[in-house]
Amino acid sequence: EIVGMVNGLVGGWGNVGGGATQLVMGTLLFPLFKVITDGDVSKAWRTVTLVPAAVAFITGICVICFSEDCPKGYYKDLKKSGEMPEVSAAASFRGGAVDINTWMLFIQYACCFGVELTVNNAAVSYFVKRFELTIETASAIASIFGFMNLFARGVGGWSSDQASKKLKMRGRILVQAGLLILEGCCIFIFAEMNNLAASVVMLTIFSIFVQGAEGSTYGIVPYVNRVSPGAVAGIVGAGGPTGAVCFGLVFRQLPEDPEMAFRIMAGVVLASGVMCLFINIKGHRGLLFGKDEDMDKIQIPVADVDANEDVDVEAKA
Repeated sequence: EIVGMVNGLVGGWGNVGGGATQLVMGTLLFPLFKVITDGDVSKAWRTVTLVPAAVAFITGICVICFSEDCPKGYYKDLKKSGEMPEVSAAASFRGGAVDINTWMLFIQYACCFGVELTVNNAAVSYFVKRFELTIETASAIASIFGFMNLFARGVGGWSSDQASKKLKMRGRILVQAGLLILEGCCIFIFAEMNNLAASVVMLTIFSIFVQGAEGSTYGIVPYVNRVSPGAVAGIVGAGGPTGAVCFGLVFRQLPEDPEMAFRIMAGVVLASGVMCLFINIKGHRGLLFGKDEDMDKIQIPVADVDANEDVDVEAKA
């Protein structure tokens, strides 16, 4: 009932780091490093990246040393108690990878989280070139995009949960489609802005839909394959960086025309929203196909360690 909101809040607060990094690096640390490097702007901007690298490294060590494997505890304990089926990593990945819904969500996540990563990278230079701002000022404005994660991604997940109460999976898919289509429209409008204040306002609205779509995506992910949820989540999550790379290449090919790059990105996002028509998850009614079934009675084939052997286990609610 709350899977969308929970995933959205956790992911959103994690992504707040994007906005914090923009603000701290561009507005606080960059001026300091300019002093340290005797005014060498290029050297200062390159060396300041050592700070988030060190923070990331320390955080990784803390995760390894102090965190559990999942919200329910450690995998080895869950397997002993029978709450988690024994499935090999290869079989789990195969279960998620062969589902077409996984790859449609992969594309859609590329069009929301991938867009966020792209904007985090491109926003500073865009505002510097378009409105002739200083790096410090442009970084402060660009940080708005990341800070919307404080609530926007959670709101997207919450909206997915609320729609699910009335329309079940169709509600989640409708929220997903709506957020992606609105996101694409906002990108088109943002690309046409010639006024700084209006551009900042549009950036803020645009970011809410981007991060809301991220939350709604992970409101759907846990239902795609109940035996291989980790594989599905991992593949879909990889769509974000993949989208960032693809959109980044578009911006790189159009260095003198970032507005056109934004328009191309907007068109792709709109197309991904229309793709929601074809999402069809087993046991759930989609927008065009399928029907709702009692999930307690569905027998789920579990791929065992032996790739040639299938074991049927009863799905647990």
